[in-house]
Amino acid sequence: MRLIARKFFVSGLVQGVGFRFFTQRAAARHQVLGYVKNLADGRVEAYVEGSEVSVKAFHEELLVGPNFSRVEEVEEIVLDPSGEFAAFIIGK
Repeated sequence: MRLIARKFFVSGLVQGVGFRFFTQRAAARHQVLGYVKNLADGRVEAYVEGSEVSVKAFHEELLVGPNFSRVEEVEEIVLDPSGEFAAFIIGK
């Protein structure tokens, strides 16, 4: 299976609403590896590696977000997989 990697920057009302935990559950559902963290500018950054189908499904969930969030934009950056992740973690 060919792995792909993406970095997502999610803006809107995405901090203080359980977005990182929502993202971790989405990652588990879609079997992608990587991390999610809050950024100082109010956005959330997520990096994922997985199959093309899994990463696309994960991206679609980011567009919706958890119940109390309001996703305004999801910027997607195409990267090469690093292979350094063994899990999906929540960063600070």
